[in-house]
Amino acid sequence: MDNLSNSDDYDLGYQPSPSSVDQNDQSTSETPGHSTMSGSPFAYSRTFSETSAFSEPIDDSSFSSGPSPSPWPVAKSRSLSRLAMKPHKQAVDDHKLDDHDESTDSELELMKERFAKLLLGEDMSGSGKGVSTAVTISNAITNLYATVFGQNLRLEPMNTEKKALWKREMDCLLSVCDYIVEFSPTSQDLDDGTSVEVMASTPRSDIYINLPALQKLDMMLIEILDSFEDTEFWYAKQGSMSGNSTRLGSFRKVAQRKEEKWWLPVPCVSPGGLSEKARKHLRHKRDCANQIHKAAMAINSTILAEMEIPDTYMATLPKSGKACLGETIYRYMCTGDKFLPGHLLDCLSITSEHEALELADRVEASMYTWRRKSCLSHSKSSWDLVKDLMAESDRSDKNHVLAERAESLLFCLKQRYPELSQTTLDTSKIQCNRDVGKAILESYSRVLEGLAFNIVAWIEDVLHVDRTMINEE
Repeated sequence: MDNLSNSDDYDLGYQPSPSSVDQNDQSTSETPGHSTMSGSPFAYSRTFSETSAFSEPIDDSSFSSGPSPSPWPVAKSRSLSRLAMKPHKQAVDDHKLDDHDESTDSELELMKERFAKLLLGEDMSGSGKGVSTAVTISNAITNLYATVFGQNLRLEPMNTEKKALWKREMDCLLSVCDYIVEFSPTSQDLDDGTSVEVMASTPRSDIYINLPALQKLDMMLIEILDSFEDTEFWYAKQGSMSGNSTRLGSFRKVAQRKEEKWWLPVPCVSPGGLSEKARKHLRHKRDCANQIHKAAMAINSTILAEMEIPDTYMATLPKSGKACLGETIYRYMCTGDKFLPGHLLDCLSITSEHEALELADRVEASMYTWRRKSCLSHSKSSWDLVKDLMAESDRSDKNHVLAERAESLLFCLKQRYPELSQTTLDTSKIQCNRDVGKAILESYSRVLEGLAFNIVAWIEDVLHVDRTMINEE
């Protein structure tokens, strides 16, 4: 695989952290892999792939809270300027003017409604029972992504209107970051030569570093989709792909969609397969999207790791890590001086996303259980103080060793199955988060990660059909 950073066209400007892991959402309902928050019908799936055999279809009409709000002040002036220009136009049909007036008024009312929902925290009663601002903006970005990309199931350029909608409303939501600053003392010289110390505002460091990188990844993903304008492949509305192949280390099935996702378009190529030029173009774009996916994953993992662990999650932790993991896994983790998490996962023979997600939740819960036990002697109630005391704990303590091994097992599990939904802990962090800056960075990186994963999946489908046609020849 070519390195994306070496490409002239695709310079990420961001190096993924080697310790980054894919952390996805855990269901709070009976349906695995999905979660709801404050009555919102969308999930925190970071790799929401329509081509995944375990993802549910996205329907614009299912989002009762509507897409995220558009930039009301900008849109208002834009709409009013268009209205003001109408009297200066010559020879304009009256019927077209009436239709334009109606469309402008409709757009204006829709923007008012979206802006009101954002201010009210999705509580249209106005009684103050809505969710926090951070959660509201996170929901708005997630809903906007579903509105713009939810029905995009194939490799093709984005619709012009949807591309404009995505850019316009994301610019509005991201503009909040312009006012999230941190203060630092700086020296300033007055006119009389006196030097005084004043507090200067600068962009918050996490936003200053990550937001430009995410915006660049966003632009690159759009460019990848736009590059598939004239293609040698096309899509059939219904059907199933021949073969029975499954990607190694992934639950996403690229074959036999007839029973699971029969409505998805299936890529088709001419007899003999694609030309070498088209095949090379697909592989290059796949490698680019794969690197973008890793970069978005790294940013999302970093932001989630910086979010505070809710007290509600700590209160629900089991008293015993052994009871949480089970006798078999616990015995393997306790025996031997050298722990091999990959070998343990091979022995478990995980066959579905539900099993992998359930194991991830159990391992994560046992990890924090053992960490809490290793710090009990300090009798600190605050989890922040507990984290500070981790450095003082005995490295040979059994609970500390087990917690380290559980962390390595969780890392290996998420690396092997990157399309897993978010765990219970990650979902709780997003629900309880009150930091608007972190909410924007987390949701933005999550939806870009999902789009990049989908693009890689769509390209893999086309290459799979191409290989099938060549083998038949």
